[in-house]
Amino acid sequence: MTNFNKKRKCVPVMLQIVIIIVIIIYMLPVVYMGITSFKPWRVVFKVPPTFNFKPTIASFVRLFYQTSDYQSGKEPTAEEIERMDWKNRLMWEQTNQQIGGISEGPARFLNSFIISIASTALSVLLGTLTAYALSRFRMKGKNDLMFFILSTRMLPAVVVTIPLFLMFRFLKLTDTHIGLILLYVAFNVSFAIWVMKGFFDDIPIEYEEAALVDGYTRMQTFRKIALPQAATGIAATTVFCYIFSWNEYAFALIMTSRVATTATVYIQGIKGSLGIDWGAIIAGSFLFFIPVAIFTFLMRKYLLAGITFGAVRK
Repeated sequence: MTNFNKKRKCVPVMLQIVIIIVIIIYMLPVVYMGITSFKPWRVVFKVPPTFNFKPTIASFVRLFYQTSDYQSGKEPTAEEIERMDWKNRLMWEQTNQQIGGISEGPARFLNSFIISIASTALSVLLGTLTAYALSRFRMKGKNDLMFFILSTRMLPAVVVTIPLFLMFRFLKLTDTHIGLILLYVAFNVSFAIWVMKGFFDDIPIEYEEAALVDGYTRMQTFRKIALPQAATGIAATTVFCYIFSWNEYAFALIMTSRVATTATVYIQGIKGSLGIDWGAIIAGSFLFFIPVAIFTFLMRKYLLAGITFGAVRK
């Protein structure tokens, strides 16, 4: 075997090693976050960090339940501790506290799901319809319109925060689900239009012309011919829009205060009678990471198509 052939065989192996190393580096924070979320209260604060501990779900309990200190002189006796349910016994063993009612955690996570799903669905729907029109119909100033749509993504979000807040307050949309949904749609729809237009441009128009000759209406052509062939682009666009809506923090912090607050805002401000509850914060962050990670993993092949096809490729 020549030296050239040996080098050719070594290159893929070296590339795989480099990829594995990069993946490990990127996954280390996630793994550490997952491990820390199962640490007992006192172990979370140990410096340097230790990995020799008995796993517990106490941090997740504090994430979804309110806790409070026992009044002085009213600490539970051994018999009362034995009669406690598992949550209260766990809190007593970890922090010497008692469980109260349900915290704001479940409602905040539910807000994130509602706002992310609704804004993603609207963004993809409006973006798909607009992209199809821009791809298939002739209109004056199309390039200028496309640039204007793209320019909405060029402006940093922080620049328009104050004007948007004043406008939303005037319209009484602050701290509402519909207000945050509309805001996310406004920022996602331009991205959806550009990505979807690239996918529609890649679909041969002859298929639709043949369908129109056969008697299909324009809407039937769009629904039965164009949409099935653009399914990959729709899926890729959905993933990116959902990730943005799910992870968004700045607008959620400024535009909401109580009713429509999302999990991103809630998690960073978790506090208890013992101070900042880092265990619950890490547990909430890890739990917040899981849905979008699962969704992204299931749609991974469409993500690759979204990166390599259409407007992104151009």
